[in-house]
Amino acid sequence: MVLSLLDRPVVLRRAALASLVANIGIVCTGGLVRLTGSGLGCPTWPRCTEESYVTTQAMGHHGIIEFGNRTLTFVLGLIAVVALAAAWRQRQRVPGLLAAGVWMMAGIAFQGVLGGITVRMALNPWTVMAHFLASMLLIALAYVFWHRTRDVPPRWTAPRAIRTAGIVITAVSAVVLVLGTVVTGSGPHSGDTKAARTGFDPETVSQLHGDAVFVLVGLTIALWFGLRALGAPLRVTRAAALLLAVELAQGIVGFVQYFTGLPWPVVLLHMLGACLVWAATLGLLLAVSPGRAPAGGAAVEDQLVLDAQPDASTA
Repeated sequence: MVLSLLDRPVVLRRAALASLVANIGIVCTGGLVRLTGSGLGCPTWPRCTEESYVTTQAMGHHGIIEFGNRTLTFVLGLIAVVALAAAWRQRQRVPGLLAAGVWMMAGIAFQGVLGGITVRMALNPWTVMAHFLASMLLIALAYVFWHRTRDVPPRWTAPRAIRTAGIVITAVSAVVLVLGTVVTGSGPHSGDTKAARTGFDPETVSQLHGDAVFVLVGLTIALWFGLRALGAPLRVTRAAALLLAVELAQGIVGFVQYFTGLPWPVVLLHMLGACLVWAATLGLLLAVSPGRAPAGGAAVEDQLVLDAQPDASTA
């Protein structure tokens, strides 16, 4: 029964999507830990205290929040195990998927250890930054994994300039994420009153972060116009439009949090927005990248086009 379920493409797709959603979700719960000052709610690792693996009543709500986030790591791992098992069962049908699943499992394990190091180092801002950026890598792996489970792979061959633009936009998006972590590591939300800060001027690094965002938005607008001019498929232009819409929404949230004194609910929304911008960036990159051929023949869309054409031998 279980093996027959794992053999179904729909189970594989849903497990892959669940893994992507869970990876984004745990970034938000991790943000909640930091923004509520619960970063050291469990002051050690892998135990929550020196005597207990779970939170205690004496640790209050900070312990509950921090331990809850740790518990979600096991949920994330369980989803990844199901996705990997389905990928193993369907490895002949979807080549290359198994490797992505293995890397995703390895990344979750690494992220768990890095989280423990972050706690052990009393929320050193540089390890906190690394912890967040490792989550971005996991989101990328989960997104690629989910993308490869889709029935109809891309079939549009983008010009080299468009593919290069997609890579540049992805690189700039990554820079925006890195600068965002520097802003966070320099600001007031340290995760604990005793946690260190980077020492950078928050206003200066915020300006650098904002400048990078403007560059990203400008490049995205330019690529969208380029795709429209080339008559790219609707799904490709939609990927660029979606990225632009998410960027603009994220920019609005960023300005609101900056000019309202960084209230933690708005900062948490900004963290979610960062994940969505990154996911939309990956969607655009894959949309303009060369398509992969599925096992067993041409893509479904290609076959439909061929079936619609008249047979030259009967003309």
